[in-house]
Amino acid sequence: MASLAGKTLFITGGSRGIGLEIAKRAAADGANVAIAAKTVDPHPKLPGTIHSAAKEIEAAGGKALPLQCDIRDEDQVMAAVEATVDAFGGIDICVNNASAISMTGTEATPIKRYDLMHQVNARGTYLVSQTCLPHLKQAANPHILVMASPINLNPRWFGPHVAYTMAKYGMSMCVLGMAEEFRGKIGVNGLWPKTVINTAALQMIPGVDLDGTRLPAILADAAHAILTRDGKTCTGNFFIDEEVLREEGVSDFEQYANKPGAPLLPDLFLD
Repeated sequence: MASLAGKTLFITGGSRGIGLEIAKRAAADGANVAIAAKTVDPHPKLPGTIHSAAKEIEAAGGKALPLQCDIRDEDQVMAAVEATVDAFGGIDICVNNASAISMTGTEATPIKRYDLMHQVNARGTYLVSQTCLPHLKQAANPHILVMASPINLNPRWFGPHVAYTMAKYGMSMCVLGMAEEFRGKIGVNGLWPKTVINTAALQMIPGVDLDGTRLPAILADAAHAILTRDGKTCTGNFFIDEEVLREEGVSDFEQYANKPGAPLLPDLFLD
């Protein structure tokens, strides 16, 4: 079975949720993981800090480097990447997981919130990828993986939350452009869930039916499958988690269900 043993991953926003699950799955192979996230002290409503994440990564079998980093700040990103290279000797994989969300209409979205989403999602993905590039180019099988959906221009995905959709599609456009720019050198792909994923952030949204969600482990397993493929040929894709795992021979998806047997909620941007 393909492995990430000895590989170094730089993961943004990995103090909890999907990013942490991807980190732990890689750690189970014996990977090194740098967690670049903002949360150092416990959040009053959300679990997890970079330090608790590091403990979980090490418990899973990997080496961890917790890094306080706001990906909106160029100096912090450069320092975090440099610290990762100093600790582990390089970077093989960049996972752009950090994202800001506000599913609000135009009149209900303050420009400060608009700016936050674009700075974290589109600009942050671009900045982190750009900063990791010199080190990825020296890796044996480099990958950039972005938690981004296919670009779907159906107006239904813009009308209710145009600012958020624009910001998320900024991440998708990073995939589209960088995959072409570095084709044959670095694998650049998007990964998106077929269904809504049960995370701590989702649990804070009133009225969400968690029964119809899946666990973050499905994205972690899908990410692992992508990141162990040959980046020279596996690039420019917008992967859907379930489809990736079916390609890998997985047929039991109830193992990922938050409530086995419950009807699943389809995720955003997928018609």
